[in-house]
Amino acid sequence: MELDLDGEFRERAYTLLASLVVPRPIALVTTLSPEGKVNAAPFSFFNLLGSEPPILGICPGDRDNGLPKDTALNIRATDEFVVNLVDEPMAEAMNKCAATLPHGASELEHAGLTAVASKLVQAPRIAEAPASLECVEWGTLNIGENRLIIGLIKHLHLRDELFDPATQRARTDKLRIIGRMSSPHWYCRTQDRFEMIRPA
Repeated sequence: MELDLDGEFRERAYTLLASLVVPRPIALVTTLSPEGKVNAAPFSFFNLLGSEPPILGICPGDRDNGLPKDTALNIRATDEFVVNLVDEPMAEAMNKCAATLPHGASELEHAGLTAVASKLVQAPRIAEAPASLECVEWGTLNIGENRLIIGLIKHLHLRDELFDPATQRARTDKLRIIGRMSSPHWYCRTQDRFEMIRPA
């Protein structure tokens, strides 16, 4: 099967790619508006991009009317955001944060989540998240109708039981992160894994 994403299947690119490149991690991003209003929004077009320095990317789209969503507007205004990872106990709350709420309504209150102070940035992190990554915007790339926001990860919050002091690694056996599968409603658990030793 040959699918031309510059031609016949151009309008189906999102649907095809979002159901093909899976699972994707979910960023529940918290930002602060210049007026001090907290916004929380989930994104599955998100991933780590490098480690020296530590960077990640999120890709907030636009509203149906073509205007940027609050996450992009807030980052443009403040240069700061927090990526909160989503585990199984947080899945339903993350999904509630995707709802279109009346102007001024809080996604965190709607979802029953708790904002707590970050260490280095003004945007709060989410207390219930297994890990939160405080970020400062490095830059934003606009490619067509895509917006890639690159964040420098400045500080990491990790639940105590998820850190192994002996190896200084995250305890992935205890980390019940969920992943995004095909659009619009599918997710996966990440506990079914297998090990392969890399060849020397």
